[in-house]
Amino acid sequence: MPIHEILKPSMYRACKLYYKYNILARLISTYIYSSIIFIITQKMAQLLSRHPIFLALIFLITYAYADPDTPIHCTSGNTNCTITNAYATFPDRSTCHAAEATYPSNEQQLVSVVASATQRKRKMKVTTRYSHSIPKLVCLDGYDGVLINTNLLNKTLSINVTASTMTVQTGVTLRQLITEAANVGIAIPYVPYWWGLTVGGMLGTGAHGSTLWSGGSSVHDHVIALRIVTPAGADEGYAKVRELKIGDPQLDAAKVSLGVLGVISEVTFQLEPMFKRSITYVEDDDSDLGDKAISFGREHEFADIAWYPSEGKAVYRVDDRVPSSTSGNGLYDAIAFRAQTTYALNVLRLKEEAQEAIRDGTGKCFDATVTTSALEFLGYGLTNNGFIFTGYPVIGLNNRLQSSGACLDGDDEGFLWSTCPWDPRIKGLFIFQTTISITLSKVKNFIEDVQALVALDDNSLCVLGQYNGVLARYVTASSAYLGKDEDSLEFDFTYYRNKDAMSPRLYEDVLEEIEQMAIYKYGGLPHWGKNRNIAFDGVIKKYKNGEEFIKVKNLYDPEGLFSNEWTDQILGINGGVSIVKDGCALEGLCVCSEDRHCAPDEDYYCRPGKIYKEARVCSRETSVNLVQEE
Repeated sequence: MPIHEILKPSMYRACKLYYKYNILARLISTYIYSSIIFIITQKMAQLLSRHPIFLALIFLITYAYADPDTPIHCTSGNTNCTITNAYATFPDRSTCHAAEATYPSNEQQLVSVVASATQRKRKMKVTTRYSHSIPKLVCLDGYDGVLINTNLLNKTLSINVTASTMTVQTGVTLRQLITEAANVGIAIPYVPYWWGLTVGGMLGTGAHGSTLWSGGSSVHDHVIALRIVTPAGADEGYAKVRELKIGDPQLDAAKVSLGVLGVISEVTFQLEPMFKRSITYVEDDDSDLGDKAISFGREHEFADIAWYPSEGKAVYRVDDRVPSSTSGNGLYDAIAFRAQTTYALNVLRLKEEAQEAIRDGTGKCFDATVTTSALEFLGYGLTNNGFIFTGYPVIGLNNRLQSSGACLDGDDEGFLWSTCPWDPRIKGLFIFQTTISITLSKVKNFIEDVQALVALDDNSLCVLGQYNGVLARYVTASSAYLGKDEDSLEFDFTYYRNKDAMSPRLYEDVLEEIEQMAIYKYGGLPHWGKNRNIAFDGVIKKYKNGEEFIKVKNLYDPEGLFSNEWTDQILGINGGVSIVKDGCALEGLCVCSEDRHCAPDEDYYCRPGKIYKEARVCSRETSVNLVQEE
């Protein structure tokens, strides 16, 4: 009889507590834990390996589900508040506070909020409905600041169909923008794949789609005017509205603002007539990915690549415009953005934790293969008619194929039977995202370095498999001061994060080496709304117009009321982003320089990288390894 059937639940709980303090207890509890998950998943895994359709059904089946939680929680009306992000965890796991949260619904109210805070010299931060930025962009210093939530600034103000322009408030979501433009026959061509972002949030972080073609890959590339409320002196009532248009150099600062210039109230976009697209996913081995990556982006307007290094394959998205008369009513409903059952998410997380605990790299690879097979069977979330996938190509209107986020459609009163996979209210996904743009001239060498690293252990990047591998999107150079200076390919690595900040991950060293390789060896630029702290180390110096941005910041907000410690650090104004302490490298808060920055009690020590020798990573070495070295 298995041990977990013998031990009573109370003994099991005690074993889990003892796990933290004794190696023997750790081995026992790990066995219990993995045994439980093994029994739950054994038959399922056998079935899935033969019939990926059953995993597809897990992705498809949902129950009544809840709307995502608000990022702001206050204990007394709209006062004494905390602010977090969609994952309820910042990179340093700190809690951010505010004295007050405000919810203006028009520009006049917005001016009043900014004026009141400026007069009292109170810090301010703008927050959005879902707060999807991972870094601490929304945090206030201390407890006395004011949060300005844009949830009620959600109106479309005007649409000029003839000129294909559209003016909206800052809190309008990407979904609203796409839908309301489509209703009058116009479109924004390149956008993020997740539509739970707001206009202000996208401009704050430089959010983008994927293209190397003309027009610009980022949402801010299609902005032709905006209005922004900034602090002012007493003679101007402590707040003023600045109107910026094409030709004004300050517009290039406001297009990617990090939220430190003020509060954007209105944005005008230059759109274009609606069009149709044709999408086909093509799988190939990744042996020539380094050579093919750049040419592929130039050949197809909306191209991207899903790369699975440990499986030695890449899935190319062949995505182009077709004549509007082409038959097809396809729909893209990304599987990763659909509501999943809480039970299924619990099982997946428990299984992943068990694999981490027993260092089951082979199991990770098995799961990666099953997941990619299911995604392939489901057409990666595409359907030919909005209901079922029958084959390629999938043809449809741009607004139906460019972005999705079905898990946002829950009821405010709904039970948590199903929800977004990362919902912090359940035991679901808990992840890191390392998202770095590499200029096209360096992409081939970066890809080949990653392949060389994986060749040392084929299983090492199976840890990405559950998260659909590495997503590579094309990003064009932009005039925005904090946009990309050159055409680039952005690599998005999503991977497991431990609930215990002091516990290392499986293949910790491999992902850290890739991260440092991208940042330091290849001079990569971090996505402003993602990443761990080290990605932002000295980042402002990498932008040719970084100093120009800071000049505009000082002009608009000379007292730094919209800035915080984090933004001052990434802009090089006050200190750096590294937090040096025991275990700091495990969370990306620092690059290790001493063993204590890793987890020496768990046999993880600070060591050089294997391919990029200048890297310093937390590598696992058993006592046998150490004796041999001596």
